[in-house]
Amino acid sequence: MALAINDTAPDFEAETTEGKIRFHDWIGDKWTVLFSHPKDFTPVCTTELGYMAKIKSEFDKRGVKIIGLSVDPVASHEGWAKDIKETQGFAPNYPMIGDSDFNVSKLYGMLPASTSGDAAERTPADNQTVRNVVVIGPDKKVKLNLVYPMTTGRNFDEVLRVIDSLQLTAKHKVSTPVNWQQGEDVIIAGSVSNDEAKETFGEWKEPKPYIRIVPQPQ
Repeated sequence: MALAINDTAPDFEAETTEGKIRFHDWIGDKWTVLFSHPKDFTPVCTTELGYMAKIKSEFDKRGVKIIGLSVDPVASHEGWAKDIKETQGFAPNYPMIGDSDFNVSKLYGMLPASTSGDAAERTPADNQTVRNVVVIGPDKKVKLNLVYPMTTGRNFDEVLRVIDSLQLTAKHKVSTPVNWQQGEDVIIAGSVSNDEAKETFGEWKEPKPYIRIVPQPQ
């Protein structure tokens, strides 16, 4: 079963390119992005891993940890990192999980529970469902789960935008409208009464009674 919003992100122990981790302990009190790959030395994923390394400082500013996963052993990831550096200009500067036993992929619903065998004998097509972006909050709950096809590179600028919204709306009783960017107006959450909204936000623009627009809270 695929993970749903507000499910607890499954905990696990795994080897990574930065040593063995227990996932929930590794998350600590941070926001986290787990993004997965069907196979090492695949072209689209190579561009993604390089770009994520390039913009890691943007995640750092937001207090967000990054961790990758591929259905191959850690030793293979280390060889792939050299290709990523050579072709993309940036090598992964975050841990990469070795998932050659398929444990994490199965826990996160990316591969069937019956999956078994030698990871080295599987092709990218066998693992094509292992193309997820999961954003996990400090409460260890799933906040976002995106699934991409192998042919379409992921937009990590959009992931940053979503994290900005998630962090804002976790702190304030607001929602963010279509295409919202940091600093733009937001919508008072529907769960907030008008009396409570007056106390919290003062005045607002109201094109319809159910659309109450205010400047982004700081």
